[in-house]
Amino acid sequence: MCSDSPAGFAETDVLVRDYFDRGGQPAICYGVVSGGVLVHSAGFGARFVGGPPPDAGTVFRIASMSKSFTAAAIMLLRDEGRLALDDLAEKYVPELAGWPPVSPDADRVTIRHLLTMTAGFPTDDPWGDRQQGLPLDAFASLLASGVRFNWAPGTRFEYSNLGYAILGRVVAAASEVPYDVFIRERLLAPLGMTRTGFDASEFPADGLAVGHRRGPAGWAELPFDPYGAFAPMGGVFSCVRDLAVWVSGFESAFPPTETGAGVSHPLRPASRREMQLPQAVTGWRAAQRLPGGGPTGPAYYGFGLFADEDPALGRVVSHSGGYPGFGSNMRWHAATGLGVIALGNATYAAMSTLAALVLEALLPRSAAYHVALSPAEPEEPQSAATALGGVPWPETLAAMAAANDLLQSWDDAAADALFCENVALDSPYPERRRVIGLIRDRIGDFGVDTERAPESDTPAHRRWWLTGPGGTTQAQLQLNPEHPPRVQSLTLAIPPAIGSALAGALESLIGWMNSGASEWPSSLAVAPGADADLVARRLRMAAVWAGPAVAGAYRAGDGNASASVELVGEHATVILSVLVNPATGELRQADVSV
Repeated sequence: MCSDSPAGFAETDVLVRDYFDRGGQPAICYGVVSGGVLVHSAGFGARFVGGPPPDAGTVFRIASMSKSFTAAAIMLLRDEGRLALDDLAEKYVPELAGWPPVSPDADRVTIRHLLTMTAGFPTDDPWGDRQQGLPLDAFASLLASGVRFNWAPGTRFEYSNLGYAILGRVVAAASEVPYDVFIRERLLAPLGMTRTGFDASEFPADGLAVGHRRGPAGWAELPFDPYGAFAPMGGVFSCVRDLAVWVSGFESAFPPTETGAGVSHPLRPASRREMQLPQAVTGWRAAQRLPGGGPTGPAYYGFGLFADEDPALGRVVSHSGGYPGFGSNMRWHAATGLGVIALGNATYAAMSTLAALVLEALLPRSAAYHVALSPAEPEEPQSAATALGGVPWPETLAAMAAANDLLQSWDDAAADALFCENVALDSPYPERRRVIGLIRDRIGDFGVDTERAPESDTPAHRRWWLTGPGGTTQAQLQLNPEHPPRVQSLTLAIPPAIGSALAGALESLIGWMNSGASEWPSSLAVAPGADADLVARRLRMAAVWAGPAVAGAYRAGDGNASASVELVGEHATVILSVLVNPATGELRQADVSV
C-alpha cells in the first residue's frame, strides 16, 4: 500500500483494501477531499506489471468523468455570451441540420438537450467508448449520415456518449480553437491541474497506470486509445491530486456568499452551482417494498454531473467513468463538503460502489440506509426509460433473432455482420464461444424460453431468456445510435457450475432463508469486512416477503464469483445477488431486490 496521509483514515484504508482484495482490478488509488484540499490518499496493487502501488499523482484514464470538463467548457462559453444553452446544436455543428425531425411536432436538438442527455439518442455504451480516437472528419461523416433516435428531443433522459462528443464540436466552433486546447487553456492551466491531459504520451511511463482487462489467462494489458472526436465524452487522463482540485471547485460553490468571494476558479460560482442542480430525471429508484430497504425517490442529471437527492444523506453529486481498461468515480456531499475520488485500472472497474462506501463511512451514519453489501452498481446509469419501456425498433427484433442463431451455431462472419467493431474488442469471439459453451454445459441444450415474453427497456434494447433442461438464464442486447444501427453489446448471464463455491453459497443462502432459522448457516463462511448481521436481516425480511422460494432464472453473473438469481416464492419473486471468493467459498457480498 502507498499512503500519503495521517493514520486518521485507517478505517477507510481497511475498507478500500478489502475491496481491492476482491480482485476486481490490479490497482486502486483513492483520495478524500475536505475543506477544499486533499486530506488523504492511498493506493493498492500495482500501477503496471511489476510496478509500485499508485499514489495521488499516478495518472489514470477517467473516462466519463470527462463529461464534467466538457459541460464546464460550455458554461464558460455561455457566460461569455458565445452561445446560449437553448441554441440549436446545428448552429455550431452543421451536419445536424440535415437530420429529419423525429416527428413532425418534435423539437430540434439543442445544446441543453445534449448537456442533460435528453436529446433522444440511444444509450451507446460500449460502442461510444471505442470511438474515442475517431478522427474529426470521420465523425463529421458519421453525423452527416444521420443517427437513430429512441425518443423525441427533450422528452426523456437516456445516457449518451454521442451527445457529449457533439458538445465537443460545439465548444470548438464557439471558441474557435480545438476542443482540447480550450480545456487546457481555460480550465486546466488556471486551476494548476498539471497532471491532467488527453494523451498517455503526455505523462512519464512510470507515473501512468496501465489499463487491463480480465481474460481466461488472467489480467491482460490494454493499449491506450489516441485522442479523437469522442474525447469530450471520455478522453481525459488525470490523477487523484488533480481531481481533488476539480472536486473542490464544485464543493466551494456552495453555499452562495454575500461577498461573492471564494476560491479562484475560471468558472463563476453560480455556473458551478447550476451544473450541480437537477436538470433531468434520470430514473426513479424502484420502490422498496421490503422492510428496511434503501431510500426511494428520483435521481437527476445536471450538466455533466449526477445530482442525487438521497433522503438519508441529502444531495450527493457524482460522476463515474467506465472504459476498456479503467473505472473511476468522484462524488461529494454538498452539506459537509466531503468528497471521495476512486480510480481503478480494469475495464469498467466498479469504482462508484467503492467511492459510495468510503463517503458513507466518513459521513454520520443513518440507521435507515446502509450500502455496505449492495451489489456492484453499473458504472453508467440505467435510463429513465427502464421504468417506462419502449416499443423495440424492427432492427432490434431482427438483431435478437440473429443473436439467437449465433448462440445456436456461432459463425464469425455472421457475428461481424451483426456487431459493431467494439464487440470483438471488448470480448474476443473465442471468449464469447467459451461463454456459450459454459451455458450449454450448465443448463443443457437451450433455446428461447417461449413461456416468458421478451422485454425492451428502450427501442434499442431487448432482454430475453434462454432455457434448457438444467435451468434458465438471461440474454440481452443493445443497439448503437448509428444509421442503420448495429449491435454494440450482447451479454449472457452464466449460471454457476454444480459443486462450485458459487453454487454452494446460493444453495446455503436459499436453504437458510426457507428454513426460518435464526442462526447463520454454518456451511457458509463470511469474508472479513462483510457485515453478516446486515446480510442476515435483509435476507430474513426477503424470506418473509416472498415466502418459501425456489431458484428461478439467472439474471446476471460470471458463473464463477458472482450471480443474480430470481427466487420465486409463494407470495412474491425477489432477486438474490451474491459475490463469493471462488477459491475459499467465503461470501463477500449479498443483497436482495424486488
